[in-house]
Amino acid sequence: MPVAPPRPKGPSLNTLRAFEAAARLGGFTAAADELCVSPGAVAQQVKALEAWAGADLFERHARGVLLTRIGSDIQAEFETAFDRMGDAVQALRTAASPRHIRIAALPSVAQLWLSPRLPALRADIPDISISVTAMEIRPNLLREPFDLSLFFDDGPTAGDRIAVCTDTMFPVCSPAVASALNTPEDLSGQTLLFDALWEEDWPRWLAAANAGSVPVGNGPVFSLYSLAVAEAQNGAGVLIGHEPLVRDHLAAGTLVEPFDFRLPLDRRLTLEQSASARKNRYVRRVVDLLRDVETGN
Repeated sequence: MPVAPPRPKGPSLNTLRAFEAAARLGGFTAAADELCVSPGAVAQQVKALEAWAGADLFERHARGVLLTRIGSDIQAEFETAFDRMGDAVQALRTAASPRHIRIAALPSVAQLWLSPRLPALRADIPDISISVTAMEIRPNLLREPFDLSLFFDDGPTAGDRIAVCTDTMFPVCSPAVASALNTPEDLSGQTLLFDALWEEDWPRWLAAANAGSVPVGNGPVFSLYSLAVAEAQNGAGVLIGHEPLVRDHLAAGTLVEPFDFRLPLDRRLTLEQSASARKNRYVRRVVDLLRDVETGN
């Protein structure tokens, strides 16, 4: 009679995922944040994988964990494997719904740069739907379910990212506030508005404008740049404007530029596509339109 012994079981996908995340991110807590579980759950999954392998993959210390030699040797292979799996999942999603385009963007970019351009996209490509997720950190497009991302990058454009436009900063305010401003030194009597992400904007601009004697003070700080822009429009004070984000408000006259000095930054608004999105003609059309709208073509 045929012999059918039980087949040996391999480790579960959850144990492999926990190890890969902890190895890549350097600890159980960071891995837990990414996987939306508790650090204890990650530790338990890693322990189960170590028991299956018969070897320690991490050294446990009071201040955290470190990869063992075996863990370090296999980390890159696991990272590549999960990247490829993520890419395959993205390809499946894109094939199943090629007209549904998902974009991740910095909140300020989503609200002030991308949102005004969405009507033109829908008019040009009426059979697509676009979902936008605002987030502070650029997602890993191999792992996370987005076709495109729009974020600011410092320095030269790297990899497959497309530079959409450069960034320049300068003070902006309401027309009423601007009527009292003739030189940068006049800022001494004004409320300076701050964005939490770019708190060094005012010191940098004042130093470059040779107005370092103007006290920065403790003006209002906003976690959303769009809210700071709205308050500047309301006459609450003067804000450092980032040209791609305040351009439409300057054109509408709700914000004005009281001085003629702009500080160019080594920073670019960049657009990145997932591997599967690059094969999607609808995504390619969206990318072309966003670039054309920005350049005025």
